[in-house]
Amino acid sequence: MPARERVALITGASRGIGRGCAEALAASGHHVVINYRSHEGEAKAVAERCRAHGVKAVTAQCDVREREAVDAMFAKTVESFGHLDVFVSNAADSIRKPFVELTVDDIAYTLDVSLWGVIHTAQAAAKVLVRQGTGGSMVFVSTVHVPYPYAGCVPYNMAKAGGHALAMTLASELVDHRIRVNIVEPGWIDTPGERKWTSDEEMAAAAAKLPWKRLGTVEEIGGIVAYLASDQADYVTGSVFKIDGGFTLPRPPNE
Repeated sequence: MPARERVALITGASRGIGRGCAEALAASGHHVVINYRSHEGEAKAVAERCRAHGVKAVTAQCDVREREAVDAMFAKTVESFGHLDVFVSNAADSIRKPFVELTVDDIAYTLDVSLWGVIHTAQAAAKVLVRQGTGGSMVFVSTVHVPYPYAGCVPYNMAKAGGHALAMTLASELVDHRIRVNIVEPGWIDTPGERKWTSDEEMAAAAAKLPWKRLGTVEEIGGIVAYLASDQADYVTGSVFKIDGGFTLPRPPNE
């Protein structure tokens, strides 16, 4: 199937890394379904930028925590385009506090979005791809918090570690269906989500201390995801791509 006829669904694609993934996939010829929960205007703007590449782009409002809504979104995607070829699991959220200050609701919310949301959407995508019988690609946007569990992010780290285990298991389960499953682990990326916790001044100061002396961009993550969705990655499954500018390299203790 020519790349231009392929269809990709990206969760949490109205901004940040999801936007970067949607635009990179569109640039490589994929029609795209841009899932969002609450940033409708931004999702529509992403769709417009994607259409500039000559592909179809639609928005799909859906809270990934809601199984029935997720199933309906995938059903509508297949109804509209006839098939699905690429699934990018990106939607996530977190509440950052020291563990001793977290409430049960804080933990439950993060796990509902960043783990259960991944489970719901990944299973819906896998069912479609297996049923079609034509192979496909699934890419899970994880984080370097999995191998390097950063303090103050217990629920998020737990959720992402669970998603990592899910993805690697799916790589094994789905290989006979010619469905490739891979993981991308971004480091510190310049996204709107980061600004929930960090000011521009703090981000600039922290970026200067990173081995590569800057934050990553959503376009850089999108480029790797587009590669993993392409024929050039046909022999790649069960792999983890770390994109962190050296963030997890061994460094002196005072750094």
